[in-house]
Amino acid sequence: MLRSLRNRLIFTHILPVLTIVTLTGIALFYALETRFLLPRLAENLSNDSRLLAEVSRGESGVWANPLLFQVMMSRVRVDPAIRVMFLSATGQLLYSSDPADSGSLGQFLEINGLELARAGQEAVLTNYSIFRLGNALIDVLTPVLAGDQQVIGIVRLSYRSAAVYDLFAELRILIAGVLILGLFLGGILGSLLAINIGKPLQRVTGAIQSLARSEQSELLTEQGPDEIRDLTRAVNVLVERLNSLEQARSRLLANLVHELGRPLGALRSAIQALAKGAAQDPHLLSDLAGGMDGEAARMQHILDDLAHLHDQVVGTLELDREAISLSEWLKQVLLPWQQAAQEKQLAWEEQIPGNLPTILADPVRLGQVIGNLASNAVRYTPAGKSVLVTAGVQGQEVWIKVSDTGAGIPVEEQGVIFTPFYRGDQGRRIKQGMGLGLSIARDLAVAHGGRIQVESAPGQGSQFTLWIPIG
Repeated sequence: MLRSLRNRLIFTHILPVLTIVTLTGIALFYALETRFLLPRLAENLSNDSRLLAEVSRGESGVWANPLLFQVMMSRVRVDPAIRVMFLSATGQLLYSSDPADSGSLGQFLEINGLELARAGQEAVLTNYSIFRLGNALIDVLTPVLAGDQQVIGIVRLSYRSAAVYDLFAELRILIAGVLILGLFLGGILGSLLAINIGKPLQRVTGAIQSLARSEQSELLTEQGPDEIRDLTRAVNVLVERLNSLEQARSRLLANLVHELGRPLGALRSAIQALAKGAAQDPHLLSDLAGGMDGEAARMQHILDDLAHLHDQVVGTLELDREAISLSEWLKQVLLPWQQAAQEKQLAWEEQIPGNLPTILADPVRLGQVIGNLASNAVRYTPAGKSVLVTAGVQGQEVWIKVSDTGAGIPVEEQGVIFTPFYRGDQGRRIKQGMGLGLSIARDLAVAHGGRIQVESAPGQGSQFTLWIPIG
């Protein structure tokens, strides 16, 4: 019964309410009966007792002849629930309105408050218990004083236990009915609240199960309490992340098919040519070997990118830092790309000061960043134009800028070119390869405590600036 969260919420809501209602009912019974009803009944009974005392004092000879009490009482209207007694000053029962006391007439009674009444003071006694209604009793003893203030008799008025019980029972039934109605409404309200909490949790659970089944999930609407909203928001972040990863996986597979298909096709063609006797021609053999080496190098580059992508995903990107004399090291790193630019008939220019500081960095990883920026500049600059590499120091950072005179990057693409697998629109700058180079370069720069900035405009080329802290 209590296995579901909704039933537990209903139970945990109703149980405190039930406990509070029960305690509140008991406290309300006690307060109303002892602070309101019982004092009011005692006051009324005292007033009636004083009235009978005055009446009996004015009736001539009534205390001398007890038979006259019946005549006097016939002229006085008293609540039938009240038992009326007249006692002598010594405590002898002279008259009682309750027929059950007929056997006690003429006897001396031993009752609480009698001594106080014989001393000329009114005694008001109550016997009350909230759990035993039969003990609820109000007893008033009022002395009857003569002209010389001598006690000539005692008037005793008391509520019959059954009458008080019935009165209190009606009050308790009324209060209990109101409390039960409140408990019922509280249970309904608690059930509605539990259902409202349970439904968002069920939706969140369904979304998580859909993710576990590798199904496409939609973003959930944030509803319910703040905690449920936080949970829904976290699941939505997870859904967006997984959907993004699924899209990245699809792009990765498509890019792999595209990028590996071309070199594999070229290698197969070369192998077929060799099988048909191309090895007999030394010049043709040399060309085929050079082409096969170039295609193998392209596949190696793809594998390197995938390896660095794995490092990004699993968080194992580590740096082997050492002191690098930046002026000399940078010229050596740029040498292969200078040759590549010259082979493409590009104007290559370097403005590297000879007094650049020595920095602590991983030469292999940092060289990969520089190589990626230089490779893109050479690749996307048309023949006959130029590539410029400059460097300098600003504050506690050293900067290296690679500028090309290619087609440039549209403004709407500049914010996403560092996203993995992004290759841009066809005919634009970032359109070849796996789309991982800039993403890997940015992560390597961040690992060194630096950053990469891009400035570009369509038709005006692009400038990528690498910032690395000197310390």
